[in-house]
Amino acid sequence: MKKIVLAAFVAAIATPALAAPGDTDSATGSASATIVAPITVDHVSGAELAFGTITAGNGGTVTVDLAGTVTDNGDDAVVLTGSVTSADAFTLTGDANRAITVDVGDGVLTGPGTDMAFVTTDNAPTSINGSGTGSFSVGGTLTVGDTQTPGSYTGSYTVTASYD
Repeated sequence: MKKIVLAAFVAAIATPALAAPGDTDSATGSASATIVAPITVDHVSGAELAFGTITAGNGGTVTVDLAGTVTDNGDDAVVLTGSVTSADAFTLTGDANRAITVDVGDGVLTGPGTDMAFVTTDNAPTSINGSGTGSFSVGGTLTVGDTQTPGSYTGSYTVTASYD
């Protein structure tokens, strides 16, 4: 008899209990979100990437570095003495100490003659500083065509900033 009672006891313990009709259970999950300040990139008023006044000759390249210093790279494209040259400037605002990516595109100057392409260089930061700000400069290298048509040429390029 002891074996039968013991076997019945073991079977009762090993069998899962069945829920009675209408019996329910629930649990509560959790959720969260963190909102950061939007990242903005602004062009500094009055700043521009200025390559100066150039004689075309048989063409060549003109480079403006991040400090605004121009070099005509020894080709026929020569920057005239007294030309106004400058690097461009931008500011950033956003969530302090957050990693970012800044993409500075290349551009094209258009005018009375053949379009002239330029390639940009920059010193954009890889994060917003502890104050939630940042700044950077943009220089570039302009390719002047062989016997480029005289006249005024203008253009633009795009700067995009995003959080990583």
